Amino acid sequence: MASEDFKVAEVFSYESLVHAVAGAMGGVTAMTVFFPLDTARLRLQVDEKRKSRSTPAILAEIIKEEGLLAPYRGWFPVICSLCCSNFVYFYCFHSLKAGWLQGQRAASPGRDLITGVIAGVVNVLVTTPLWVVNTRLKLQGAKFRNTDIRPTHYTGIMDAFSQIVQDEGVGALWNGTFPSLLLVLNPAVQFMIYEGLKRQLRRGVHRELSSSEVFLIGAVAKAVATTLTYPLQTVQSILRFGQHRQQTEQSRLMNSLRSVMYLLINRIRKHGMLGLFKGLEAKLLQTVLTAALMFLLYEKIASFTFRVMGVRRPVSSR
Repeated sequence: MASEDFKVAEVFSYESLVHAVAGAMGGVTAMTVFFPLDTARLRLQVDEKRKSRSTPAILAEIIKEEGLLAPYRGWFPVICSLCCSNFVYFYCFHSLKAGWLQGQRAASPGRDLITGVIAGVVNVLVTTPLWVVNTRLKLQGAKFRNTDIRPTHYTGIMDAFSQIVQDEGVGALWNGTFPSLLLVLNPAVQFMIYEGLKRQLRRGVHRELSSSEVFLIGAVAKAVATTLTYPLQTVQSILRFGQHRQQTEQSRLMNSLRSVMYLLINRIRKHGMLGLFKGLEAKLLQTVLTAALMFLLYEKIASFTFRVMGVRRPVSSR
């Protein structure tokens, strides 16, 4: 009974809440700073007829054709989604890690990876509808090279939810869930590398890492995870955009699997193997800088909060 009480206390602990809030605040701030880079990446992923160019060239085209504020189109729904997503992920990751480490001498890359996968699955199932809506709003009003893409007319987050459910069914809010579940390896690998590098830098000496160290290991972790999973991220964006029609004669799982395979093969046929990595430059530039800044802010906010409240930073965060 005492063991069960402890596990419940770990899940609903103050420390996990601090990590979740710090992760959400860090992610929102970092995404706001580098948001235009994400706009360039998304256009290259979903608009097959847009030529691959450097990120500055893509952003210059968008501003010229759609206005100065176009790179920040859809900022609010993205930030809302990211805030919820980071909160859920950081809370689950650190709650599970704290419970797992109880009675263990030290964390390990394998435990970090498994914890990251479980936290990622929970995060995907809870927040996918938010990401579907923000993808639609972010691309609304964009000038596409592909004339087959149908325009959408949403007035806001709630209207987008309502129209998607009414026109496409409730299940459409979870479009892209299958590749998203596969993509839980992205944050899982990212956190495994990040936590592993932190342990290496702290080996023998328990100390706060410098800002440059946190920024660097955050960037390295995200660069590796993003490069490994980028083709699936492209498929995920296309499915969330809702322009790919899925066949309905089979189960939803089989339809999702068929859609992923079809989109990957179709991309290779049209653009070659490199087509799977179209927009990778923009994605790496955006996601690496965003993740590095996010981890830096997260560490500083969490450390400051623990220090102000007079709480010793728990072993689960080390």
